[in-house]
Amino acid sequence: MPDLPETDDGEKASYSAPALEKGLDILELLADVGEPLSTRTIAERLERSKSEIFRMVFVLQQRGYLVREAGTDRLALSRRLFDLGIRTPSGRQLTSVVLPLMERFSEESGQAAHLVVLSRAQTVVLATTSGHLDATVTVRPGYGRPALEANSGLLILAFQTRARRLTLMKDADHEALTRLESTGVAAIFEMIREQGHQIAPSRDILAVTDIACPVIGPAGYAQAAILVPCLQRHGVQTDEKAILTSLKACCHEAGLRLAYS
Repeated sequence: MPDLPETDDGEKASYSAPALEKGLDILELLADVGEPLSTRTIAERLERSKSEIFRMVFVLQQRGYLVREAGTDRLALSRRLFDLGIRTPSGRQLTSVVLPLMERFSEESGQAAHLVVLSRAQTVVLATTSGHLDATVTVRPGYGRPALEANSGLLILAFQTRARRLTLMKDADHEALTRLESTGVAAIFEMIREQGHQIAPSRDILAVTDIACPVIGPAGYAQAAILVPCLQRHGVQTDEKAILTSLKACCHEAGLRLAYS
């Protein structure tokens, strides 16, 4: 495709694609609000007519980018964009390298495991393994939470330079960015780095202890985390130390393989 022509003042000219822009506006709005919205609400927030938004919504539903919330007229993002993201070279490489090691870990330990990355200041589960215990905790790929409110998010952020941390969190709101630079969060990052892992009660599910380790890439920062949600059960003693030892070995091997892949 040829470069865009230059204007008289040397700036690049821009082309207009109104239909494409409307579709992208809808997807970005739903991603930002994080909850389903009706067509009317979408039109109001984008300051467009309901009829033009309806046409775009219809096409986006047909292409699988939007789904309708059961029993309502509200629309939400589907997994389609997430699936496209996984199919990028970096997503495919990470999953293809780490997932076989996670499967081996789950087979040996019985525990479920989640491969987590950061995207748009949120944690995103790329892949899961279920283990073979009769009761484990699993979530669907694509599940996510604000990075600072998730143990895996704190772990990944701890193993970054300050510049990379700010880049990973550039889409966060002002409150989250303020917390990111606070002395309290800095102390959490330092503690995690010193330990080399994170063991803490789940910030999302009751009676679950998260055990998480970083997958350190060839550049020396965490490309992902593997998190094991240990379910606390009556009369069953979970050997967290053994799980941590096995998980650290899994993550270390994953990092080595990423360096040579």
